[in-house]
Amino acid sequence: MSLVVYNTLTNKKEKFVPIEAGKVKLYLCGPTVYDLLHIGNFRGPITFNLMRNWMEKCGMEVNFVYNYTDIDDKIIKKAIDEGVESKVISERYIEEFEKDFNRLGLRAHTHNPRVSEHMDSIIDIVKGLLDKGKAYEIDGEVFFEIKTFPAYGKLSNNKLEDLQAGQRVEVDEKKRHPGDFVLWKPSKQGEPSWDSPWGKGRPGWHIECSAMIKSILGETIDIHGGGIDLIFPHHECEIAQGEGCSDKTYCNYWIHNNFINMGDEKMSKSLGNIISGREFMNQYHPEILKYVFLSAHYRSVLSVSNEKILQTVSALNRIYSSLLLANETIASVDLDGSVDGGFVKKLDALTAKITKALNDDFNTADFISYIFEGVRAFNALGFASKKKRNGVHKANSLYFKEWLSSYGSLGALFNEEPKDFLEELDEMLIRLREIDKSTVEGLVIKRNEARDAKNWAEADKFRDELESLGIELFDGTSRGWRVKTQEN
Repeated sequence: MSLVVYNTLTNKKEKFVPIEAGKVKLYLCGPTVYDLLHIGNFRGPITFNLMRNWMEKCGMEVNFVYNYTDIDDKIIKKAIDEGVESKVISERYIEEFEKDFNRLGLRAHTHNPRVSEHMDSIIDIVKGLLDKGKAYEIDGEVFFEIKTFPAYGKLSNNKLEDLQAGQRVEVDEKKRHPGDFVLWKPSKQGEPSWDSPWGKGRPGWHIECSAMIKSILGETIDIHGGGIDLIFPHHECEIAQGEGCSDKTYCNYWIHNNFINMGDEKMSKSLGNIISGREFMNQYHPEILKYVFLSAHYRSVLSVSNEKILQTVSALNRIYSSLLLANETIASVDLDGSVDGGFVKKLDALTAKITKALNDDFNTADFISYIFEGVRAFNALGFASKKKRNGVHKANSLYFKEWLSSYGSLGALFNEEPKDFLEELDEMLIRLREIDKSTVEGLVIKRNEARDAKNWAEADKFRDELESLGIELFDGTSRGWRVKTQEN
């Protein structure tokens, strides 16, 4: 089955055919670096990391560009407030973003350009648009004239005649049309500036991505990604200036991820419900953020709630408990054996389903569900006590670990050390459910002492007390107990 993607430009799924067979030019709009990124900003990097990995697993070579917008009004304002140069702010938050990115264990992009590194290209594109009559200059400010690009609105389905001043575009009396957008503007005193044919100034927002794309990937690319909030005006303006300059298709496939809600509300500063990616990872864990995002399709609105986090902890608890069981089995069995044929057949069937799901517009929701089916199939093999496990158990464990690693790596998942991570999950659940850990450990000791004395009634009494606290006891692995989750 060939890869099919949902193209925002056509509002339908289409077979993906790259410009050059076997090679993909992919551009994802990166962050404006003036602060720590909120969790919604990480949906793109996490999702497109999997997309890139899947395309490469399918045999394609992906040239992945993810930029840093290091010239912006918000950066300048913060620099003025702190009494430093803009570059100090942008470099600080590029470094902070990369710390968070590395904590997530995502693969590096092919290129991470900064806007400030592509000023010559920006000026050349603006010159070209002026020469072709697609732009006009007034008092050192250059505007793109949208009336010269009849296709304006084809991505967002906005009609030119419906665009009114104040609708997400700058209101400026100098403009010939309220929808005309800035390509170059004079810098104010104290702001960063570059020499240009129109005087010292700096670029408008939209021209920046077009210049980086043209410099690194060329005039036409395969895939352009970003959040749906960028469809208009940002991506619409990119198309206008890109195609206005080259007279070629700017991008063949537009892929946009949807919003993140906190609970039932969209994240917003006015509601005070924004949480940074770093704060989330500190409070929970990077693995939880990745699993939450990939357990939903990228085009769906995703609600991050306490319930969703508990469900994710439950799922990861099951998966990592299976990995721990596999590790302990491999370590405790000296004999070699053959993998169970029925288990191989089951995982092969799931592999086919995963391939179908990811080829169908990167359906990570189904992908994660099939991973979970594989975990259930492994747990259903019937592992005996450590002393009775044999070469077949060991072979099954090795096969399962390799299968899970192969597909988990697509989303940078399941690479944690199982025993340590399971303990982290327990600590997290203890905190979230306000369980007294010392009470639990005391009851576990008493229960074990009662079992050793063969006082079964007393042991059962302590087990019941632990269950009432939400604690599950088990003897299959070395951990002994864990906090119950919805799927225990």
